[in-house]
Amino acid sequence: MNDHIQPDGSAPHEHDHGALGDVEYAEFMELAAEEGFDPEDVEGAIEEAGHGPLPVLAVVGRPNVGKSTLVNRIIGRREAVVEDKPGVTRDRVTYEAEWAGRRFKVVDTGGWEQDVLGIDASVAAQAEYAIEAADAVVFVVDAKVGATDTDEAVVRLLRKAGKPVVLCANKVDGPSGEADASYLWSLGLGEPHPVSALHGRGTGDMLDQVLEALPEAPREAFGPGGIGGPRRIALIGRPNVGKSSLLNKVANEERVVVNEMAGTTRDPVDELIELGGVTWKFVDTAGIRKRVHLQQGADYYASLRTAAAVEKAEVAVILIDAAESISVQDQRIVTMAVEAGRAIVLAFNKWDTLDEERRYYLEREIETELGQVAWAPRVNVSARTGRHMEKLVPAIETALAGWETRVPTGRLNAFLGELVAAHPHPVRGGKQPRILFGTQAGTKPPRFVLFASGFIEAGYRRFIERRLREEFSFEGTPIHISVRVREKRGAKKK
Repeated sequence: MNDHIQPDGSAPHEHDHGALGDVEYAEFMELAAEEGFDPEDVEGAIEEAGHGPLPVLAVVGRPNVGKSTLVNRIIGRREAVVEDKPGVTRDRVTYEAEWAGRRFKVVDTGGWEQDVLGIDASVAAQAEYAIEAADAVVFVVDAKVGATDTDEAVVRLLRKAGKPVVLCANKVDGPSGEADASYLWSLGLGEPHPVSALHGRGTGDMLDQVLEALPEAPREAFGPGGIGGPRRIALIGRPNVGKSSLLNKVANEERVVVNEMAGTTRDPVDELIELGGVTWKFVDTAGIRKRVHLQQGADYYASLRTAAAVEKAEVAVILIDAAESISVQDQRIVTMAVEAGRAIVLAFNKWDTLDEERRYYLEREIETELGQVAWAPRVNVSARTGRHMEKLVPAIETALAGWETRVPTGRLNAFLGELVAAHPHPVRGGKQPRILFGTQAGTKPPRFVLFASGFIEAGYRRFIERRLREEFSFEGTPIHISVRVREKRGAKKK
């Protein structure tokens, strides 16, 4: 059972209880009550598991104003690399955060190399990426330094984009610094929120304002009936793996510059291409290099924009050079797409150049290095000759079908009952936890919430995921499984 567009062309009605219809939800809550679960806990679990794409908050500002420190404060852990000098970057730029019960994504654009174009151009490129990808923006200014010409340049970009902006006056460590913050009213972005990202002072009030600025859901809807229009396909992979050549081949014309020198493509190029009677939007993204923090200037922004293209896409076609060993960089790109929750197709390019020995070793590498995405459709292609290009669209359609599949709650629980009876959870500490029931709370990608009598080990969760894929054909899509354990009766009252 898939999510469908309504007859009038509108998107399906979104219930507060995820993908469950009213009748299905009522029956499910009755079942939960019979098993002794607190109704509020069950509702919260379904809502958390059933969310669609999270709204995106971008943190922008010139170098060394404390953007990464603020991101660490928002997400509640030290992940973004922080050093007391401008230009420090990291491999990951997107994190999940939660404040006052609402979840959202934070894009950390803190730190970049100041290339020969000059600092103003660097800030402009960084800010343009962040604003394009975001639903709302936190603009960080050093209150001790005050507004600079570079800050003014970012303000002009923000006004042009028309996105909601929260002005963060950072490095206000005490009441005496609040006077410095007040001078930032001159930027014309509204009230400056005095904050010390380092010590946490004022961040709560600022995040309250962020929640007001963020929409409940992103603006762009997926699918042919949504605002997004044609299905979006992101071509991602290491530099010089053949992404531009592949796009030119499927388009049957030279749409993108192709050069043997790696890194020719800088910005994602959106192309509407008709294949098999269907119009698709292909995004040719710049290659992701080994280490983001070793890149300079345009290469750094290319990596950021690739991340943005994945966020906006529905399917990530990951190109891998079949002639070379599968690298850590290939695995990192796969992980990026999986963490973003996108449907995935693996395309092994330059297949026409392989001899029998290389094919043998490649199969072994795929088993060991890409075992985590063994569920992804695979095509062996040659962007240069066009070999097996006709297999690309069926693979994309298969991945999309898996990404959108929804299993009715009744059918899911019948499956879980048979599975638990035939393969019970191992006994641990004299106890044997059981999966009691579950539901699929969302799609794109499929998200399940299972309710259990005790802690379910990671190995058993992987077993459930594998059997779900076998039973319900979740090919080409990540699956998210969360487990809620039944509290002992009366435990909440103590």
